[in-house]
Amino acid sequence: MLVAENLVKVFPGVRALDGASLNIAPGSVHALLGENGAGKSTLIKILTGVHRPDGGSLTIGGEPVAFDSPHAAVRAGVGVVHQERNLVPEFSVAENIVLQHLPAKGGLLDRAAARQEARRCLDLLGLELDPDRRVRGLPVSQLQLIEVAKALSMDSRVLLLDEPTTASTPSEVERLFDVIRGLRDNGIAILFVSHKLEEVYALCDTVTVLRDGVSGLESVPLKDLQRSDLISAMVGREHSTVDLPPRPPAADEPVLELSGVSTAFGHRDVSLSLHKGEILGLYGLVGAGRSELAKALLGLSTITAGDVRVRGKTARITDVRNALKKYRIGYVPEDRKDEGLFLDQPVSRNIAVTVWDRIQQRFGGVSQRKERQLADEYVTKLGIRLASPTQLAGQLSGGNQQKVSLAKWLAADTEILIIDEPTVGIDVRTKAAFHELIWQLAADGRAVLLITSDLVEMVTLADRIVVMRGFHVCGEVVNDHVYDSVSRQVMGLIHADAPT
Repeated sequence: MLVAENLVKVFPGVRALDGASLNIAPGSVHALLGENGAGKSTLIKILTGVHRPDGGSLTIGGEPVAFDSPHAAVRAGVGVVHQERNLVPEFSVAENIVLQHLPAKGGLLDRAAARQEARRCLDLLGLELDPDRRVRGLPVSQLQLIEVAKALSMDSRVLLLDEPTTASTPSEVERLFDVIRGLRDNGIAILFVSHKLEEVYALCDTVTVLRDGVSGLESVPLKDLQRSDLISAMVGREHSTVDLPPRPPAADEPVLELSGVSTAFGHRDVSLSLHKGEILGLYGLVGAGRSELAKALLGLSTITAGDVRVRGKTARITDVRNALKKYRIGYVPEDRKDEGLFLDQPVSRNIAVTVWDRIQQRFGGVSQRKERQLADEYVTKLGIRLASPTQLAGQLSGGNQQKVSLAKWLAADTEILIIDEPTVGIDVRTKAAFHELIWQLAADGRAVLLITSDLVEMVTLADRIVVMRGFHVCGEVVNDHVYDSVSRQVMGLIHADAPT
């Protein structure tokens, strides 16, 4: 159904693809794997008309194609769910779903037809959502499923899914997989990009692996490959888990305390403490209120009751700037693209933005020389791969973008660091490097509040795990880093009968 042969794409200073090939059969789910920076997103953008290749060929249904725009790809029958969401916040759910093929009546949008089509696609996903509801303010997990519904509405012959389960619950993932299997059985050719190998083995039948822009494995039956084979093809060697070294014990006195906190988001009676040199985990299923609690602590929602103390004193945090300047709190958000970075600005500016007041020139303005010096320091410290500090943040791979998002808070010398979903959409080797980095931040004396939906990651890193359900704390687990026992305790708290 779709054949790409020897695709080449060159950006300034970077050869993103260097002879990548792909062959997706109708009625199959084909996995595309590779580390961050391997060229997966670039390949997808070529297949969907976002980029034009500098070499190679592309055919769909046996016919040569050359897309000059995403609309041309849509007309050829290619649907896509990008890793970066492409929704209009002020539009309704229905308007977003039908945006690329608006039903018209008398020269105006046929809203009844739009609602009907949106309801059809939402029902396929089992998503109970009002088609007339505005998209702005919806949880990340629902936004991701709206993107899938948007692609389903195109009746595509080829469907490309780039990390579609990033923020979904297990039940949402299984529902999506049921939909994908149904589309496969109807002859659709599906390309599935994921860093979660368990999902790949559960869903896919063939696999292509990219490494440094080249096809390391091309359209190989998945049943012929072990997990270790895939990892070796991605990283050039079999990955082994890094043993994290012992850390000094956390300080006795807490640096951040919550006592009976309630918020406008709906939290009630939340209490916890975070100590210097500690990694405190905040775990729960999607919708438990973890990210919302972090945002309330940063002044992005009202704390309606209770007390927040920083270094023993009551804190009145009004916004993210106030949290940084007065309380030395930094925040690496879950959504790095929309909330963590200025994608259209250079890496150097993204890293230096938290310390502009320190590098101002005498008569106003920010010293670009000092911006670059600061960027050079943290590019080296964190191993950020880029062509130059003037490269735009939006041109980096997901893992390198996340490092930039973290670097700006390290540059500001924060003492308390809230890190939300640090390794979403990041490959095996980069994830291990992030784990070492977070571990070292605590070893250096920073207090880390870690929010992650990856329970393995939580058990690997956290010293204690505060478990949330329904916007309140339902228990705490002391982590001995033995996954089987800790995961049973955590899931037991989540699924225990709610108190009457």
